[in-house]
Amino acid sequence: MADVWTTVGDQQLSLSNLDKVLFAEAGWTKAEVINYYLQIAPVMLPHITDRAVTRIRFPDGVGENALQFYEKNLPPGCPDWVGRQPVRTSEGVVSYVTADDAATLVYLANLAALELHVPQWSISSATPDDDQVITLPGKEPIESDPLADRIVVDCDPGPGITMIDNARAAMIIAAELAGDGLIPVAKTSGNKGLQVSAAIAPAPCEAARAYVHTVAVRLAQRHKDLFVVQVAKAVRANRIFLDYNQNMAARNTIAPYSLRARPSPRVATPLTWDEVAEVDDPQGLQFTPEQVLDRIEEHGDLAEDLLIDDPPLLP
Repeated sequence: MADVWTTVGDQQLSLSNLDKVLFAEAGWTKAEVINYYLQIAPVMLPHITDRAVTRIRFPDGVGENALQFYEKNLPPGCPDWVGRQPVRTSEGVVSYVTADDAATLVYLANLAALELHVPQWSISSATPDDDQVITLPGKEPIESDPLADRIVVDCDPGPGITMIDNARAAMIIAAELAGDGLIPVAKTSGNKGLQVSAAIAPAPCEAARAYVHTVAVRLAQRHKDLFVVQVAKAVRANRIFLDYNQNMAARNTIAPYSLRARPSPRVATPLTWDEVAEVDDPQGLQFTPEQVLDRIEEHGDLAEDLLIDDPPLLP
């Protein structure tokens, strides 16, 4: 298929290979991926605006042994109108994409960037140097560091864990966060697990990570049959690893409403707590893009508590 020119907002984009199948099991094409990201943009953008976006690209589509790569730097030939932010990391300065408008989402989808991941910190909370580069925090935070404005408890299921177990875990985590004065938000990872997040008043990333580590240790001691905090896979059978390190400044987490590269398209989907409490299917809480768009029509943004104007202080 010939390239197609289109206008999104104020930007003109050239879209290529729209009939290429990117999700073979469902027959989903690049055109459908682009259409999903265009439709989801109004509710997705507030969750990724002002953040450094890491992409996972699948130029030949999803499948066994399919080419995929993790992309942090600006793609080659990136148009000038796409937002960017240089960030000094342990690997050098990375020029990240920032996605503040629907046109950028469409541009990334056209590159087969199926998954979009963002950190817990915001760009605007940092003070850039004279070259407009911001620096990720070291062991000792300094005033110019970017600050976390949300925390996440990532439930990483080990062998033998089902979605019923994940749902039970999420309810326990939510009660713990609520007891500390936070407002928990549940979402699927779009893969096998669940994640529980909460908005916080801006705080150093290491303080956010330390708080989630404390919560994880507390829960692992209290629920030895369900949780572990050790990374080693040998101890994770029939347990859920509480990955507190997703709160490190150098880490990122799948963004709300991002596609996931499963055999059929799935979405990292915000949930109601009633849905979590009522899970009775070991394979439950898996949502297609079409279902997610329908859910937004019915419920609006179920992750809106991550965007509140006056979030509580980090406990």
